[in-house]
Amino acid sequence: MISSRRIPETWHRLDVTVRDLPLGLLILAASLLPASQNHGTQLGGLAARPFDASAIVAVALQCLPLALRRRWPVVCLSLVSLGFAVDQLRGYHSLAGTAMPIALVTAGSHLERHRRATVLLFSVAYVPLAVALYQLGSGEPPSEFVTYYLALALAWGIGGWLRSTRAAEAERRRRVAEDTRAAERARIARELHDVVTHHVTAMVVQAEAARYLTAAPDRLDQALTAVTDAGRRATADLRHLLDLINPDHGSGPARTPPVGRLLTLVEQTRRAGQPVEFTEEGTPAESTGSADLVAYRVVQEALTNALKHAHGIRTSVQVHHGEKDITVEVSTDGSGSPAGSRPGARTGSLGGSGRGLAGLRERVDVLGGDFSAGARTGGGFVVRARIPAGSPS
Repeated sequence: MISSRRIPETWHRLDVTVRDLPLGLLILAASLLPASQNHGTQLGGLAARPFDASAIVAVALQCLPLALRRRWPVVCLSLVSLGFAVDQLRGYHSLAGTAMPIALVTAGSHLERHRRATVLLFSVAYVPLAVALYQLGSGEPPSEFVTYYLALALAWGIGGWLRSTRAAEAERRRRVAEDTRAAERARIARELHDVVTHHVTAMVVQAEAARYLTAAPDRLDQALTAVTDAGRRATADLRHLLDLINPDHGSGPARTPPVGRLLTLVEQTRRAGQPVEFTEEGTPAESTGSADLVAYRVVQEALTNALKHAHGIRTSVQVHHGEKDITVEVSTDGSGSPAGSRPGARTGSLGGSGRGLAGLRERVDVLGGDFSAGARTGGGFVVRARIPAGSPS
């Protein structure tokens, strides 16, 4: 037994002509009913004539081409117009005349090329039909033909409005898709920056220090071990990021760096030669949503900048867990010049582009928090962030 859900899916998989045919058959059947004969569109005042073989041909010519109305709208409109002309000139006045506005609405909605030429051609063709009906009829005023033409023009206009509305909706969806892709690319770029920059910076600093430790094998071994550990952590984080990009991601547990890992991050920075004081106050909330990850990234980026631009200068990391938010402050001592501007920085080749701090500001803003970064009064540089806890991840 076919489920009710599969019926619409099966219907939409059918060719468009098959899906459009039932409407034509319905109008055809209604037009051939004895009770409905001579009760349709009457233009020009011709006397009604009983249905005969020609009437069936005229009705079929108006109804059956509706199956082509979306596939070949001009062909459909031409055949329907021909059938309508025969219907009116012979005086059948069948219900099949309702196919004319339907064909016009569809043509106005789906015709893509030569729209003006089509309007002009069918408008010109209407003139001899109106003249013939006026001469054969009972003297109906010309205003009747003008009124009917305006009604047909309205049907075309409705089709044009539907076409413009559909085009506007397609453009809106295209822009939404582009914005979504751009936002996803920006998110991936931020993650890559946060992951790669921190680990690579630590590796560069430790590798440079190892160059001067050849006379101290123990310390050299420690430095090279630290480089290896940083490389392994970078590889693990990159694999996790690739898992997020993978469409099949979601089958495994989420790997989000919690604030509890901050101590590991601080220890890694200390091993790179940066003196870091770490203070953590308060009790983390049971549910922090994305706040944990953002707080981790703030500390990670600030320590990376400290390694790059204030290497060897005392750095302080303070994290406070409140009832509704997490407050992070990372500061370095110094002469008061912003990070990255110290001419004597050992790793000046890794000078910051500002992307990391800008990315942090975006992360915090999304969660409705506050972020600031700048020179301290009295010297040094400070990064502060207030991140609302419980925000959805």
